[in-house]
Amino acid sequence: MSGLLHRLGKIAAARAWLIILVWSLVLAAAGVAFAVGFKSVSATFDIPGTAAGKVVEELQERLPQFSGGTGTVVYRTTDGEPFTAEQQQAISELVESARDLDDVSDVIDPFATQQQLADQQQQIDEGRAQLDTARAQADDGQAQLDAARQQIDDAQAQLDAARAQLESAGPSAAARAAQLAQLDAQQAQLDAGLAQLDAQQQQLTDARAQIENNTVALEEGAELLSFADEIRTVSPDESTALLAITFDRPRLELSDESKEAVIAHFADDPVEGTDVAFSTDISQGVPEVLGVGEAIGVVIAGIVLLTVLGSVLAASFPIVTAMTGVAAAVLGTLSLSGVIEIASITPVLAVMLGLAVGIDYSLFILYRHRKNLLQGAEVRESIALANGTAGNAVVFAGATVIVALLALNIVGIPFLGLMGTVGAVAVAVAVLISITLTPALLGLADMRILSRRARARMFRSTAGEDSVRRRVRANAVREMSNVRAITTAVLAVVALLLLAVPALSMRLGLPDGGSEAPDSTAYQAYTWTQDAFGEGVNGTLLVTADLPAGLFEGDVRSAQLSVARELAAQEDVVAVAPIGISDDSTLAAFQVVPTGGPNSESTDQLVRELRALPPIDGDIVLGVSGQAAINIDISAGLGDALPGYLVVVVGLSFLIITMVFRSLVVPLLATGGFILSLFATYGALTAVFQWGWLGWLFGVHTPGPILSFLPVILVGILFGLAMDYTLFLTSGMREAFVHGSPPRLAVARGVRAGRTVVIAAAIIMVSVFGGFVTSESILVKGFGFGLAAGVLIDAFIVRMLLIPALMHLLGRAAWWLPRWLDRIIPDVDVEGAALERRHITPEQRDAAVQSTG
Repeated sequence: MSGLLHRLGKIAAARAWLIILVWSLVLAAAGVAFAVGFKSVSATFDIPGTAAGKVVEELQERLPQFSGGTGTVVYRTTDGEPFTAEQQQAISELVESARDLDDVSDVIDPFATQQQLADQQQQIDEGRAQLDTARAQADDGQAQLDAARQQIDDAQAQLDAARAQLESAGPSAAARAAQLAQLDAQQAQLDAGLAQLDAQQQQLTDARAQIENNTVALEEGAELLSFADEIRTVSPDESTALLAITFDRPRLELSDESKEAVIAHFADDPVEGTDVAFSTDISQGVPEVLGVGEAIGVVIAGIVLLTVLGSVLAASFPIVTAMTGVAAAVLGTLSLSGVIEIASITPVLAVMLGLAVGIDYSLFILYRHRKNLLQGAEVRESIALANGTAGNAVVFAGATVIVALLALNIVGIPFLGLMGTVGAVAVAVAVLISITLTPALLGLADMRILSRRARARMFRSTAGEDSVRRRVRANAVREMSNVRAITTAVLAVVALLLLAVPALSMRLGLPDGGSEAPDSTAYQAYTWTQDAFGEGVNGTLLVTADLPAGLFEGDVRSAQLSVARELAAQEDVVAVAPIGISDDSTLAAFQVVPTGGPNSESTDQLVRELRALPPIDGDIVLGVSGQAAINIDISAGLGDALPGYLVVVVGLSFLIITMVFRSLVVPLLATGGFILSLFATYGALTAVFQWGWLGWLFGVHTPGPILSFLPVILVGILFGLAMDYTLFLTSGMREAFVHGSPPRLAVARGVRAGRTVVIAAAIIMVSVFGGFVTSESILVKGFGFGLAAGVLIDAFIVRMLLIPALMHLLGRAAWWLPRWLDRIIPDVDVEGAALERRHITPEQRDAAVQSTG
């Protein structure tokens, strides 16, 4: 590989304009593809097969009106007074016209709905009064029937007495027959009256049964309504109103155009005396890819480059090549957005990685070329040699990052795998540009890559005037003392462990409206809703209940009541409302308002408790969905994926370092250091973003859970970057050790040889990543902080302090490798040492060794 890169570097230097033309065409092609293929990026995230996702699929099939995406428009009076009749009318008219927007299935009028809720309570009160009246009428009717029955009983007694008297008196047969006929006629009249009374009694009994049935139905309805007492669409002070938007497409299939149309409909037609805001469901857009903070980060990187390289021209090359690579990678990726769904954070991650590694990789090659020139090498040979040595290391380091990012596809989460793939593409482009465009630019620059002072120093060095100074500097390198090594190692480990402590309480989640920028419409909608209606209204749950088949209407209502009672009995539930039932009465849907917001621990626990409930009444099974439940499921899935992915990355780390440095101890130290720095980074994230420490400094105004997929992404990226620094520092130690330096002195010489470029590269990465912390998007801010903190901790505490101290204490044992393993491990010449031996002169080698010292 080093020989191939040596030839490539020489060709690129000789045919610089051809290489520049090729990359210009690549960039132009990416731009054309973007112009043709770009559609949109998604602000939502999803994991297939979650419990909430299955509920949505069931709703799509059986209750499609509740399976679509939702959003909320919030109106608030500017003076805090109740809405006037004119304001209510204007808002209601906007609601009516909004129902005609594309993909909108319904818009709830808050004032009409609130009135309906009040009317329902009034209807119940009136129903109770009517039932009391009917019951009283029934009682009166029963009294009348009882009185009539008593009259008939009295008449019957008289008739029976008359019949008995007739039997005992013994009149003539003719008289007796006539009297008996009269008595029989009277008996017939009594029997007819009694039959009529029995019929009336049956009617009254049926009426009483109907009254009782109606009473049961009314009281069940009243009880169901009582569970929803806290659900309102207009605040108690009548100054805030919620307009619920329901779409006919599921959340993940809803286009940005449809959401933007809703925003434009209400925002472009303001209601005098009111403010309007929109929930994150419909207002969360694409985060800004580049802003002022990111530009400042690049400027800082430029200052570092100028300090290290000593020339404005040299300092500009890494920035130019990195930006070229970023543009090609990001535009090319976004051109596929019409074919695949790309999360909005994905191009931002590509920009972060492309800028950081692109600048660093070009710096490594340029720094080596500059060093070759100062040692007297011819320009094109110096470029070729830099490409074959430092470029070889860049390819290896880049491949490590690429493999780690591509490994994100094994966790089985599509959007995370795509993020890793796009990040890997950005790194791959950065590597290709570094080993082609960088040599081409260096070829055009010729000796101008060096400052005048550096060229003068090179002339004196060539004349032999500086050789004594180099030897003095080489002899000045001393190994650290054991006391210093022990103190450094202990302090470094203690610092890392202390930083990692907050990670023990790290919670994962997705950002809600409260995490957005304070001046954003999503934040306003969230806080207005929270202040006027309670925190839980921002995190309502959608609960479904599978009811037994064949239930009659009354049984369905009773089943709904049983479910509502169970839901309302939960500790963290504020309100429950039945909102729909399927045509076959086998699936009921309920709206549940929790006490906490969508990212609160109580809501998380409530979702788990509801899913753990046994079947209600023995056969009614619950399902839980809604945006809060979906976010909880995604976070849980990502949390479950983290340990497995970490094991894969750690194993990969051990194998790679074992091959490169032919040691079992060095991989253990490097991998252990990576794990310590990773958890220290998690701790820093938790302290700032979850606990709110120094939140004022980093723009975290509302602490909350850590972005659910950030820990997984950090594993892959920080692993690759940690391997970069390990390679550039430890390879110098091994080179010195192999060339005869005592083990502890080799450690000192390796650190001395690589510290300048590693410190510069780390500062550049921290600056670039740190620039993204200024973003208003909490997604971008979290990524920028995590990557900047990770690089800062790993480069300066682990690679520059902890690892050298431990390797000093281990001495020769640090390079131990069993002979049988030494025979089977391939010889990986990462820094092109064999190439260097073939192409460097003895005088240059002597100068290199002395300058390393």
